[in-house]
Amino acid sequence: MTHDIDIARIAALVGEPARAAMLLALGDGRALPAGELAACAGVSAATASGHLGAMRAAGLLDAKQQGRHRYYRLASAQVAALLESLMLVAAQSPARAASSRVDPLLQAGRTCYSHLAGRLGVSICDGLLAREALHIEDDLAHFSPRGLALLDDFGLDTRALRRQPVSKTCIDWSERRHHLSGPTGVALYRRCLELGWVRHHLDSRAVSVTPTGQQGLAARFGCGR
Repeated sequence: MTHDIDIARIAALVGEPARAAMLLALGDGRALPAGELAACAGVSAATASGHLGAMRAAGLLDAKQQGRHRYYRLASAQVAALLESLMLVAAQSPARAASSRVDPLLQAGRTCYSHLAGRLGVSICDGLLAREALHIEDDLAHFSPRGLALLDDFGLDTRALRRQPVSKTCIDWSERRHHLSGPTGVALYRRCLELGWVRHHLDSRAVSVTPTGQQGLAARFGCGR
């Protein structure tokens, strides 16, 4: 019964609309102040404080004091994965209202706990599959020697992958196909940022591809072809 009660408690915390909005706002791995999270959820500062305290007590959030402000972030990648899984199930629900639509910017490209998701993240994974750089089995990406060489040429540090050429993946909730997650997914996103191939929207998880990025992603991964 203890495990059942714990599951029910976490589900109740995540399932409340204002708390869900705050968690999703933190889904890209950023730390945000309570005031900004209150605005995201459309609630008062006092109400937001109560929600944030409850989620922190349950281990869903971490908090750090910086000056006069306290910043909140998701406590772990497992919490981010929980949110993505719930969104995947919700997107497949027959009861989903016809008026409920995915934000086109988020569907085109977004961050999911510091790795790329949406059509952009899926297209990179698809490009690697088409180049026989990896294959996916049991939701794990297994890199081939060709894939490791491709990542090397892209400027990634593949020493850990060469010891164990496996990366985590997520089923993308909007595209319903795999994108790369874990350290490899994070490294790919950071490299795209370094090259100026993508830009992160302010106050949003949305990520856009720059003109330079369109050319680079097409040449490197076959995206957009």
